[in-house]
Amino acid sequence: MRIHTGFTITYDCPAPVPMLLMLSVHPSRRADLESFDGLRTDPVVDVHHYLDLYGNNVMRVLAPAGRFVLSSDFVVRDSGQPDEYAPDAEQIAVHNLPDEALVFLLGSRYCETDRLTDLAWSLFGGTPLGWARVQAICDYVHNRIRFDYQQARPTRSAYEAHQEQVGVCRDYAHLAVAFCRCMNIPARYCTGYMGDIGVPLLLPMDFSAWFEVYLGGRWYTFDARNNVRRIGRVLMARGRDATDVPIANTFGTAFLVGFDVVSDEIADAA
Repeated sequence: MRIHTGFTITYDCPAPVPMLLMLSVHPSRRADLESFDGLRTDPVVDVHHYLDLYGNNVMRVLAPAGRFVLSSDFVVRDSGQPDEYAPDAEQIAVHNLPDEALVFLLGSRYCETDRLTDLAWSLFGGTPLGWARVQAICDYVHNRIRFDYQQARPTRSAYEAHQEQVGVCRDYAHLAVAFCRCMNIPARYCTGYMGDIGVPLLLPMDFSAWFEVYLGGRWYTFDARNNVRRIGRVLMARGRDATDVPIANTFGTAFLVGFDVVSDEIADAA
């Protein structure tokens, strides 16, 4: 399948402000690009790229004072297959995990394993190891949190999401990630495009958050917000939590005044 994907994000900047942007397709998906996903800026500024510690493509810009528009428009190919289902994927003992997976067992800014470990073991200690345990966590988080855009808060942590029982996709992901780590399952936070492809149109398009867990020697996608296998995910970035993968880090004042995202299936090329 082919997916038309892109965004237009507008800021008003009282003064020049440096920005770090994570708005590119993840390097692991670049071979699927049918057209260039380069960043356009208005006014035009220099864009410097680098790879961060987690292998994400980060862009550095100096936004000028005034109206500053970021945009991209491209087509990406996708298998059209739903998230992989592997119910026999086994949990690997901590002492046998690869070194690079260990960081995803640790607590982080939005995933406070120290505050959630006792609760996690009381809830999931009796569930089967591996895939079934992760699915039990997703089921619990999906039912615990009520989705509400109006209640979005960028400082809400996993513990707070559990207490408040409300949030948006990042809160579902943070709580599920934290619970998995508490249960000694490496889990990492993901952000990217996931349009309403194959499901009813529910809400205006936005970037989405989900997570991946390390089972059976590889990473698998899970999504506590939707809690169903979806198609058409286009990964942008992975990290410990939302701290590592914001669409924009601004080092100064920048007012977000426009935000439009598209991720729609389109017909095959003639």
